[in-house]
Amino acid sequence: MSARSWFSEQLLSWYEEEHRDLPWRRTKDPYRIWLSEVMLQQTRVEQGVGYYERFLDAFPTVHALAAASERKVLRLWQGLGYYSRARNLHAAA
Repeated sequence: MSARSWFSEQLLSWYEEEHRDLPWRRTKDPYRIWLSEVMLQQTRVEQGVGYYERFLDAFPTVHALAAASERKVLRLWQGLGYYSRARNLHAAA
């Protein structure tokens, strides 16, 4: 077995035992994954999980996000900081 294969096996084995159960890892929905990627920039995962879930409750689809007012988007983003992320997310939706 090559060193690369050995390392890959070790890493995958470790992940199987130690990974954190995070909501965006349980979906293949591009919107939910995209939201998590944007939200977790400059944000600790522990803090981001609650915001992620509340955001999805309010905007379950990219269409719901697109239809929302910027004010509502920013209100739900409050506390995460870097509000340009929320504005850009909303504009892209």
